[in-house]
Amino acid sequence: MTDVDLYNLAPAAQLMVVGLAVAAVPLGVWLWQQRGATPARRLQTLTWITLFLTFDLVLFGAFTRLTDSGLGCPDWPGCYGSATPLGAMHEITAAQTAMPTGPVTHGKAWVEMVHRYLATGVGVLILTLACMTWWQRRHSRAVSPRWPTFTLVWVCLQGAFGALTVTMKLFPAIVTLHLLFGMGLLALLMAQAVRYEGAGTRAVPAGLRAGLWAGFVLLWLQIALGGWVSTNYAVLACPDFPTCNGQWLPDMQWQGFSLWRALGHTPDGQMLPFAALSSIHFVHRSAAWCVLAVLAWCGWRLRQQPGLVSAGQWLLGLLALQLVTGLSNVVFEWPLLAAVLHTGGAAAMVVTLTWALGTSRAEFSSPSPTPSRPAA
Repeated sequence: MTDVDLYNLAPAAQLMVVGLAVAAVPLGVWLWQQRGATPARRLQTLTWITLFLTFDLVLFGAFTRLTDSGLGCPDWPGCYGSATPLGAMHEITAAQTAMPTGPVTHGKAWVEMVHRYLATGVGVLILTLACMTWWQRRHSRAVSPRWPTFTLVWVCLQGAFGALTVTMKLFPAIVTLHLLFGMGLLALLMAQAVRYEGAGTRAVPAGLRAGLWAGFVLLWLQIALGGWVSTNYAVLACPDFPTCNGQWLPDMQWQGFSLWRALGHTPDGQMLPFAALSSIHFVHRSAAWCVLAVLAWCGWRLRQQPGLVSAGQWLLGLLALQLVTGLSNVVFEWPLLAAVLHTGGAAAMVVTLTWALGTSRAEFSSPSPTPSRPAA
């Protein structure tokens, strides 16, 4: 790979223009369709559009990682100091000639830069949301700008982790945090969309409400474990099912769970043993059964609650998708479609649970009145 400065801000202005162009299409459609709507309705619709495109960005981010395109352009924010791979043809060709299957090829460079263009466009949409909310705040105190402002700060942090993903050469902890911040962005946008609907909350049994929160926390832990499996390339460390390398309980080596270390190495710089990779895979696989049980119970109970039936159906359907794609990753040796869908299913469950939590509240039964004693 040709030596290159990790940070080169020369194409930053051009990339901003590209981001504006990417955002201009959904913004134009939004302005045209909502030209006669109230400001609150416009804000709600733009939030849903941003949520949809952010979900697409998460999927494309998974595609970028799974096709080993994360270092397709080894500098940030451009590609060898250019706004597009077209301006870096010579450098990319030299890197690809030196390593035909290496991290830098023409195809991988385009995948990586398209991901950055989409991310910039989503950033423009979120900035628009924040500005629009502050403007509407001047006319209506009912609109709070705190959520959009926090989301804008969040997406800036997400962009910082995206830069570190490249400049720190796919450092597992950074890549996993980049994934988690992307999932968090979906949750923040979904929470805002629910608030703008203004439909009120539905009372559900306190046990179900507690179960939803427990499932939400477990889902985040499982996504973190799944990200750790993917970023450490441990998906095929257990190539059989239901056993792992022919064992019900493989040899567990915990070096793989050392958070601050380079890809493929232990904290002291030694090569990471294969048993550590199989341990990462086995922990994720084992935890999946607990998460599956809790969320399946939540989905079943949601189907019995008026107004939340669709959330329960979505949750159960997504659990089935996760089970099928998770098994396919092992049995069919990590096919790209199954791997992308596995990430998409996890993202969709984050959105579904956020919606269910945002539209429900715990219903506590009031104590029965004490019967009065008859007069003597």
